[in-house]
Amino acid sequence: MNHDETVRLAVYRGYVNDGHPPSVEEMAVELALSADAVRESLHSLHVARHVVLREGEIVMAHPFASIPLGFSVMGTDTLWWGGCAWDSFAIPQLAPDDPEVLVATQCPGCGKPLSWVVNREAPPVGDEVAHFLVPMAQCWDDVVHTCNNQRLFCSVECVQRWTESIDVEPGYVMDLATLWRLAAHWYEGRREPGYERREPVRALEYFRSVGLSGPFWGLD
Repeated sequence: MNHDETVRLAVYRGYVNDGHPPSVEEMAVELALSADAVRESLHSLHVARHVVLREGEIVMAHPFASIPLGFSVMGTDTLWWGGCAWDSFAIPQLAPDDPEVLVATQCPGCGKPLSWVVNREAPPVGDEVAHFLVPMAQCWDDVVHTCNNQRLFCSVECVQRWTESIDVEPGYVMDLATLWRLAAHWYEGRREPGYERREPVRALEYFRSVGLSGPFWGLD
């Protein structure tokens, strides 16, 4: 019997309720499965890009992370690691008891601490920008690297300073309102049974609908 969907939903319940996923042993008890059956489902979910595993451990189930990737997201009673700028802004959409959260990070360009109250109703106000180093067409080549390089900066000048310091070409820059629109509906249904994830090649229409152009997608 295939238990992948049952395990996937248990992973998301753990992240939403506790800020981290349940262990294999905890899921085995909760779901009345063997530990080996849970591990088999986690591997299948990793292959299908529903979760990200490293050495058998869950490190990401977008928009949540189990490892620090530059963003903390504080709800009323729960602290999450955001997987990236995009994911951090998306967490209120999947946390029903937290209609707004405090997203905190540090500008990679100058080191200034940055924070915003992010909710489901409207984008936060600010002149800061998001910078995505890796185009979406390449994001799953190394998804942890991709997420670790979707960061928020004080300004375009800070983006330039940072990319020059690590000797890379700048990627795609967007304002906070565009980032919020990108995050607002991308993960809809992810906590529901039968969710089908949006592969990047099928997401072009969505990206265009929130104002993102070809360089973000990685075709230009």
